[in-house]
Amino acid sequence: MNPSSAIPFPAMNVLPFVPLVDLLRSELAAYGGLLALFDRQQTLLWNREVQAVADASLEIEALVAETAVHREARELWVARFAAEHARPADSSLRQLLPLFPADQRPLLDALIDEVNHLVHRVRRRARQNHSLLARAVELHREAVAVLHPAARPRTYAASGRVGAFAGPAAALRATG
Repeated sequence: MNPSSAIPFPAMNVLPFVPLVDLLRSELAAYGGLLALFDRQQTLLWNREVQAVADASLEIEALVAETAVHREARELWVARFAAEHARPADSSLRQLLPLFPADQRPLLDALIDEVNHLVHRVRRRARQNHSLLARAVELHREAVAVLHPAARPRTYAASGRVGAFAGPAAALRATG
């Protein structure tokens, strides 16, 4: 007896299931890649590998742009699917799950959960790395101020006058 014939598999309605799964998997892979880069960047920060941190930041920036393309493609697909089913274009994929055949919903639900979980982890790691970078900049500026007080950076107020030192948080906000 053939083992595959012993297990009954329900037939899946291939369309629109496959394109959406591919989009979600691409988005999932992109977020996974971002998390790996942020983890690597954090290790480099702890190891004080300045150039490697800068290089990792450039890689992160490029992958963030690529990830946005994946997210936008999925959002566009979902909006079109919603419109085709007379639902608001801003409906979430989770709201649209009842429109898919029952045998497709568990996989879609699992992919949605995993994407959301990775987004949360990426955001948390990005905040942690941002805090580490801000603290490193602050410590560097304090060291420079102690070692060479005349080199203290100057900032300017909106009026054009020399203002108080803005601190690393303001500098990081200004650079993005």
